[in-house]
Amino acid sequence: MEDNQRWYQDTSNWVTIVICIILIPILIINASIIYQANTNKDKIPSVFGYKPFIVLSDSMDNAIRKGDLIFVKNIDPSKLNKKDVIAFRDAEGTVTTHRIIDIVDQDNVTYFVTKGDNNDSQDQNLVEYSDVEGVYQYRIPHVGHLFNQLASPTIIIIIVLGLTIIFGLAFYASTKRQREKEHREFLEYKRQKELAEKVKKKNN
Repeated sequence: MEDNQRWYQDTSNWVTIVICIILIPILIINASIIYQANTNKDKIPSVFGYKPFIVLSDSMDNAIRKGDLIFVKNIDPSKLNKKDVIAFRDAEGTVTTHRIIDIVDQDNVTYFVTKGDNNDSQDQNLVEYSDVEGVYQYRIPHVGHLFNQLASPTIIIIIVLGLTIIFGLAFYASTKRQREKEHREFLEYKRQKELAEKVKKKNN
């Protein structure tokens, strides 16, 4: 019975640790992104020079898919080449992630011609250096929707409270056995002391 309790306790502690290792960085990143977005609404939030974006269309399928979380890295636009996948702002200020299919110069200004891999035609507007948000690095499939949910302040508060409760329960469970052991030792000490006093009185 004691071995089963110890196994359950150890497993619970490890599960708690793993959950916290996964969720705490996500919450920190989300909090940083929310803070940056609210303090400077004209600038895309970044984390260590990387900017996360949630893919909302299938225009880059199969390279990037709808619902993916992608990361683009800050880069000097002059170092970009054909076939690079970049994130850029369009005329309406919306961030799009498409591939460079050509680089052209007009009136001494360099522009990128872009196209979604899954689109039949190139993008209508040319991309200027100032429009570039970064070059695509990697993606995490299907977790974009999760990050959308975690970006909600209400969800963050709920998760933080949940983690606090989990930590509290884990700490209580991990110390309960020690407290029970100390209590048994105290009762045994008290019993031995009372027994010793009875023997002493009897001898007197």
